[in-house]
Amino acid sequence: MPGRKTSKGGPFTRKERNELRRLHAQGKSRNDIATTMKRSTRTISVYAEQMGLGFDRTATAAATEARMQDFKARRAAIIEELYGLAEDDLAYLKGGEYELIEVSSGSAVEYKPTRLPAQDRRALVQSISSAMTTANRMEAIDNTNGVDEGISLLGQLATGLTAAYQAMAGGDGSEGAGDAP
Repeated sequence: MPGRKTSKGGPFTRKERNELRRLHAQGKSRNDIATTMKRSTRTISVYAEQMGLGFDRTATAAATEARMQDFKARRAAIIEELYGLAEDDLAYLKGGEYELIEVSSGSAVEYKPTRLPAQDRRALVQSISSAMTTANRMEAIDNTNGVDEGISLLGQLATGLTAAYQAMAGGDGSEGAGDAP
């Protein structure tokens, strides 16, 4: 669609289409092309798709997967710390040897009760519960039970169905594009 308006930079010209084709043929990424042509990545994506040009996303997928693995390792370390915190607090609660300091008549009074006061026990139990709840929620992020694989499979299926539909509609995807699954 020559002359189609974009959000910035005016219409995408024939010269820009040729430049997009040339840069794509050189193996440039969508982001590199957008930077070179001083256009948004969205504009480059839209026109590349109209022109039947695709971009190799294997490097992006690999980088995303590596980043997700890094996050998973960081979550595992935090979960380990939360369990440790909960265990330490629980051991302290069960220990029975407490040193408390209270201020009475303007001076500090130290005492060693055999049982923590109710408000301190409640706060400690809440701290343990909070650490355990947070650890469990973080573990759930990494425990998808195959959901991610199912979503990936559905995405691949949708891509295949779209390609098949476009092939049946004339191969260029321009006919009946609004009816694609």
